[in-house]
Amino acid sequence: MTLLLDIQNPENYATLPAETELLQWAQAAWQGEGDAGVVVRVVAEAESQELNRDYRGKDYPTNVLSFPYDEPPIPLEEGETDYLGDLVICLPVMEREAAEQGKTQTQHWAHLLIHGLLHLQGYDHINDEEAAEMESLETTILGTLGFPDPYQVHVEEP
Repeated sequence: MTLLLDIQNPENYATLPAETELLQWAQAAWQGEGDAGVVVRVVAEAESQELNRDYRGKDYPTNVLSFPYDEPPIPLEEGETDYLGDLVICLPVMEREAAEQGKTQTQHWAHLLIHGLLHLQGYDHINDEEAAEMESLETTILGTLGFPDPYQVHVEEP
């Protein structure tokens, strides 16, 4: 019932939230029953753009990319942790979006982490019905953490 995060910060950004905050937000988004692990890689625009281009065919940096681990299920050994996949968060895009949307960086960090984790758990927003379900779940999870609706403009810290 625990989500474990492996945080990678190859650019050595100093403005990442505390690991305790990231873990709290991630745990709130975890819908599974057992333990699982996720890699969260915080990158610059060049790496984000390269990954977005190579894996999604979109040649620009983006806020968050989700790479679910999609190998066939393998029985876990006793005490072994399941692996959900990788999240790649582009810090410069995240910071720019937060300013443009009138949100604090903390609010946007929490939203993007939760959004990406929901993708790793099979949620999507390809059509209107899926988008409504995912946005409602994001809003509910963020609300339990004291954050406002991410689809509204706010500038308050929780």
